[in-house]
Amino acid sequence: MRSSLFLVLALLGAGHAAAATVEVRVSGVTTKGKVNVAVCDRERFLKQCAYSASVPAQAGETVVTVKDVPPGTWAVLAYQDENENKELDRNFIGIPKENYGFSRNPVSRFGPPSFEDASIAVREGANTVALTLH
Repeated sequence: MRSSLFLVLALLGAGHAAAATVEVRVSGVTTKGKVNVAVCDRERFLKQCAYSASVPAQAGETVVTVKDVPPGTWAVLAYQDENENKELDRNFIGIPKENYGFSRNPVSRFGPPSFEDASIAVREGANTVALTLH
């Protein structure tokens, strides 16, 4: 009986990867509004990302923790929502008016970086990512 119970519990846990925590250290922050962070897979990159978190902005560096992210390849996006409207505000031609950044701090001259340029490996447990807002 005990061995059957053990087998059932082992099978229930098999194939179920533990989630990760992604601690995002965002620099270049002022004291206005909130810092919003999203962790995106390739399919949802620059769209509605599956994992996100937000905290009040702290001058200099703000730390935002995103929990329950499955291990894998992800890209991290962050922006300072100075007016707290939950959007990255843009001007009439689409250029962001609020500061933003990506994991790996890719240089992009015309538009956002590719998923490949911003992607990172997230492993089980705690992960730390540093990025700078521009």
